[in-house]
Amino acid sequence: MAQQKTILRALAGETLPTPPIWMMRQAGRYLPEYRATRAQAGDFLSLCYNSELAAEVTLQPIRRYGFDASILFADILLLPQALGADLWFVTGEGPRLSTIDSQADFDKLLPVDAIHDTLNPIYETVRILRRELPTETTLIGFAGAPWTVATYMIAGRGTPDQGPAHALKDTNPALFDQVIDRLTEGTILYLSEQIKAGAEVVKLFDSWAGSLKGADFDKYSLDPIKKIIAALKAMHPETPIIAFPRGAGERYAGFAKATGADCVAFDDAVTAEWVAQNVQTDGCVQGNLQSSHMVTGGDDLVSETRRICQALSKGPHIFNLGHGITPDADPENVQLMIDTVRAG
Repeated sequence: MAQQKTILRALAGETLPTPPIWMMRQAGRYLPEYRATRAQAGDFLSLCYNSELAAEVTLQPIRRYGFDASILFADILLLPQALGADLWFVTGEGPRLSTIDSQADFDKLLPVDAIHDTLNPIYETVRILRRELPTETTLIGFAGAPWTVATYMIAGRGTPDQGPAHALKDTNPALFDQVIDRLTEGTILYLSEQIKAGAEVVKLFDSWAGSLKGADFDKYSLDPIKKIIAALKAMHPETPIIAFPRGAGERYAGFAKATGADCVAFDDAVTAEWVAQNVQTDGCVQGNLQSSHMVTGGDDLVSETRRICQALSKGPHIFNLGHGITPDADPENVQLMIDTVRAG
């Protein structure tokens, strides 16, 4: 039964004796079975758009570890591609996109209602997963938040400081606002279709929120997320939404109330103790073991895992990493983390 799923219970505000657990990027290069399937697909984007293989890599960590949730295998940059941006991946370097630095560039983008032509295979992956996942496993859909996706669309790649996006918002705010608005509308449609296809929870990744300060944080991270959540709640009132404004620091406090999110995920730059006092008072939180522990393992992994569980034990908590697991992680350390969480 859906209401018995531990993740959904935590998201509804229930404090559980053992926190449910999943892991960002749990389907990924640290697993040999993932590497084999990716090789079969040919390249990363081919894997994302092959519904059967994308479902397979999503299921692999569930078979191996029995996580409480499974997150759809896709990428935050599929939405800009669906909006008409060119997207490709450079081996060892990451994504590349056509850039937006003028009104003419923006005008080449497609209207938001055209995205489904490209994204239909993603919805099919969700439908496969709802059939194939164990009944006790929650299925999480996701998208990038508008600010983070915009930073890639404007720079054409990931950058250390999101400088090109900051420059555009400061020199041509009217154009920048159009980009944010288009992405906000597209994200609403994209996540709504994921929910219709069977996603039980959706998550918004604002991976570069931390580079926004003051009023910019409100305008470009908080406000678009608030709009997306309000629209999704109007269409799908029963679907919980997790927001992850990575790097938000003190701005994690109050973020759930300000945006309507059911849960705030937090990174490892803040402590679980601080989160218990300042964020968990508003509801469910998710986090925040340093992903480096998945590489190093040992007693430090065990003690840190226990410390986080203890610090957040008096309120609703979903155990996760503070960022995605890295390709050099040891699969045995993931099992050690899970065993530690579930041992209480």
